[in-house]
Amino acid sequence: MKRIVIVGNGMVGYKLCEKLRSRSAEVEIIVYGEEPRPAYDRVHLSSYFSGSTADDLLMAPASWYVENNITLHTGELVIDIDREKKTIKTHMGRHDHYDHLVLATGSSAFVPTIDGVERDGVFVYRTIEDLNDIIAYSKKVKRGAVMGGGLLGLEAAKALIDLGLETHVVEFAPRLMPRQIDDAASEVLAHKLSQLGITIHLGKNTKSIDGNGKLEGLSFADGSKLDIEMLVISAGIRPRDELAKATLLNVHPRGGILVDQHLRTNDENIFAIGESAVFNNMVYGLVAPGYEMADIVARQITGDNAKTFNGFDMSTKLKLIGVDVGSFGDPFCDNTPSIPIVFKNKHKGVYKRINISEDGKLLLGGILIGDASQYNILHQMVANKMPLPENPETLIIGNGSAKGGDEGAGVKGLPDTAQICSCENITKGELVHQITECGITSVDGLKKSTKACTGCGGCTPLVNDLLKITLESMGHKVKKVLCEHFDFSRQELYDLIKVKGIKSYDALLDMHGKGDGCEICKPAVASLMASIWNDLILEQDTIQDSNDRFLANIQRGGTYSVVPRIAGGEITPQKLSAIGRIAEKYNLYTKITGGQRIDMFGARMDQLPDIWEELVAEGFESGHAYGKSLRTIKSCVGSTWCRYGVQDSVSFAVLIEERYKGLRAPHKLKGAVSGCIRECAEAQSKDFGIIATDKGWNLYVCGNGGARPQHAKLLVTDVDSETCIKYIDRFLMYYIRTADPLTRTATWLNKLDGGLEYLYDVVVNDSLGIGEMLEKEMEGLIATYHCEWKKVVEDPALRAKFRHFVNSDDADENIEYVDMRGQKCPVDWNKK
Repeated sequence: MKRIVIVGNGMVGYKLCEKLRSRSAEVEIIVYGEEPRPAYDRVHLSSYFSGSTADDLLMAPASWYVENNITLHTGELVIDIDREKKTIKTHMGRHDHYDHLVLATGSSAFVPTIDGVERDGVFVYRTIEDLNDIIAYSKKVKRGAVMGGGLLGLEAAKALIDLGLETHVVEFAPRLMPRQIDDAASEVLAHKLSQLGITIHLGKNTKSIDGNGKLEGLSFADGSKLDIEMLVISAGIRPRDELAKATLLNVHPRGGILVDQHLRTNDENIFAIGESAVFNNMVYGLVAPGYEMADIVARQITGDNAKTFNGFDMSTKLKLIGVDVGSFGDPFCDNTPSIPIVFKNKHKGVYKRINISEDGKLLLGGILIGDASQYNILHQMVANKMPLPENPETLIIGNGSAKGGDEGAGVKGLPDTAQICSCENITKGELVHQITECGITSVDGLKKSTKACTGCGGCTPLVNDLLKITLESMGHKVKKVLCEHFDFSRQELYDLIKVKGIKSYDALLDMHGKGDGCEICKPAVASLMASIWNDLILEQDTIQDSNDRFLANIQRGGTYSVVPRIAGGEITPQKLSAIGRIAEKYNLYTKITGGQRIDMFGARMDQLPDIWEELVAEGFESGHAYGKSLRTIKSCVGSTWCRYGVQDSVSFAVLIEERYKGLRAPHKLKGAVSGCIRECAEAQSKDFGIIATDKGWNLYVCGNGGARPQHAKLLVTDVDSETCIKYIDRFLMYYIRTADPLTRTATWLNKLDGGLEYLYDVVVNDSLGIGEMLEKEMEGLIATYHCEWKKVVEDPALRAKFRHFVNSDDADENIEYVDMRGQKCPVDWNKK
């Protein structure tokens, strides 16, 4: 039996174990890991700062190695290799024999030789132990910086933000992520990050790290300084090749173990993979090429020499501090004749660039910032040399084959050799084989049989599209069910509940479901019940969302916020005074929201009914800020006060908000009414927006802000108020009936067959003949409206639910506050 010794137990070392064992049970596998725990996920290391534990990040627990007959030595460093005797020696004095040795030693953080780098408060960002040191030190400081504006540097910056520090990023190059994006993209990304509270310093050559014992600041070559108390160095990586050098294996002049296309070193019994290896003068610093190397070495060891390593596409898509970033193919085309096409919206933080060949036939590469929804298909177009559409610009500005949500058409045209999952190197042909020949009918099934979608997860949309198209081509009816407990879609369950008059989750489960339900179907059914019957949400025994359960948004520190409805943003002085009085009485933090309301933060759960009682007495109602329901109708002052206004936008906004208040939907709803084309209420960023004209109103639908902003589409022009309301009734009820759970109107429209044109036919032309029915259903919901706060105030049984302890009326004494600009705010969890 061959004895395989693997030095290094990072992600790539673990993948080699997995690949080896899947190919043969007849090899003996021994792994030496320098760190004190089994392999963990470095790609998602920053999640450690936002709640993930070390165990959450494990690739597999220690028991997995035992179950797969793999010997794992953790906390043990290999310090010597005897190539003649084919043995290794560890720092603990252990000797071990090998038939094949694989060096998966990875890389270490590059620390530049700067005066003062040894000071207290200077850290690297590489291991969980590094992260523990950073967390411990951060509790003593307020200002931190990251040296390095690359991928890892920006991840480290997110960590400092999560720790509640004033955060700076210092980059030597004139732009962020200099290897992946261009100057224009860097400008957009820097602007986006600055909005998140990160200060960016570009083109800064750090001369010294200053302080008296501990870190106090940075001095730059241009004479400027930056006062900070903590520094995380993330200026690049260096391959761990010291073991290879000591045993006279060939290494690259700039570091890294030289390997051939079989990943062999100059010793035929020793391989190197991952970030420790250099192939064709290149270190591959992503996990996907490391996994590919692991697969090739596993094949070599088990006798399959057909597959070789010939380099790897370094295209990548990731989310940095909540910002989508993607680069694919040749993002710059500095040495390739090409024509760049660029779309840029700095205000919304979106930048898209594609490089097309001079003859206009092929896509060569590109960059996506802020919206990388088109990444998968654009990457495939480059990799498979797919022909461009007649107007290539539509690929990034809409109506093109790569438009977000329309990837199905693109994946259909890919060749079988197209790589769909780069992490596991799974091709379209392999996935299709699993569906057509092995009977796989779900994405979960494909995950288990191929491991696609189990790495970074970026390929999941393409895999889902491929599954749907392949099943349809086989004559299968592809049915989207809510979950494993209901063999129905949300739309079908809507009809079943309404037609059969089902009023409870348990009754629905007994009649049309199976099992006990789950966290997917319970809230979805609760939403359906609320949308159809408009009964009190608190009386649904399966409601799971804590916000709905307590009719308020839970906030940091375990307190709740109270947001009364202020229709159209209009409020009388008397009601304004009442809010001030009540907020002062209960010592609540107050803030005017983006939707023209006043939010009161810091209420304990047991205080909520008392606060609501006083608000109700002053004429206020629940603002439903906690529900998947209508939130606000924003308005400008319109013709009442503004010299540009052409219609009374405030009155119409109040009418609209009063009409739809409490309306439950698949997701939250926001609207706005602007009194003229100057659009001060920002109606075109709302789920439905109304803009005044000289002749009436223009109605826009299906816009939204958030992580992926989308302008609303113009549905009708110059309609009177009555007609406008009729169309909104139909639009909202059709959305409520047909949208999937937790789907905003913008996403719903993107996926709607026929798009805006079809929606226009349904709403305006009544092409389905259901217009009157939709209007009557809306009237029924309006007629059954109730203020949920008032119901709790008046019902002792409901009111009794609002206490911290089941067996006591005492308040929670663990809630702590600090002062912020004269108001209270919760103590930062990370600082406690």
